[in-house]
Amino acid sequence: MADTTVTKVHSADSPRGPGGQKYLASGKAVSMRLWEAEPPTEGTPVTRREYETIGYVLSGRAELHLEGQTVRLEPGDCWVVPRGSEHNYHIIEAFTAVEATTPPAQVHGRD
Repeated sequence: MADTTVTKVHSADSPRGPGGQKYLASGKAVSMRLWEAEPPTEGTPVTRREYETIGYVLSGRAELHLEGQTVRLEPGDCWVVPRGSEHNYHIIEAFTAVEATTPPAQVHGRD
């Protein structure tokens, strides 16, 4: 029998993570989170994560610095950060984006 579990999450009720992200739906292998109106920064700390991230920009502008590359992110753009890649973000204009992570970022202290 197939898994018939359905999870519905309304973002107004979603918990926030330590970086301000909203945790949306989360399954066994993938989770989704929302970065909402993140203010401009000179740059987030450089990090490596134990999960892969894909994202979609809803509004604002940012730069993704990934393993020596710089990628400009604007509304409608998608990006991928491979697991274990050194990266950080420089938010240029209030930034709203949805990200999916696999395995789920917030499980077992990965976030």
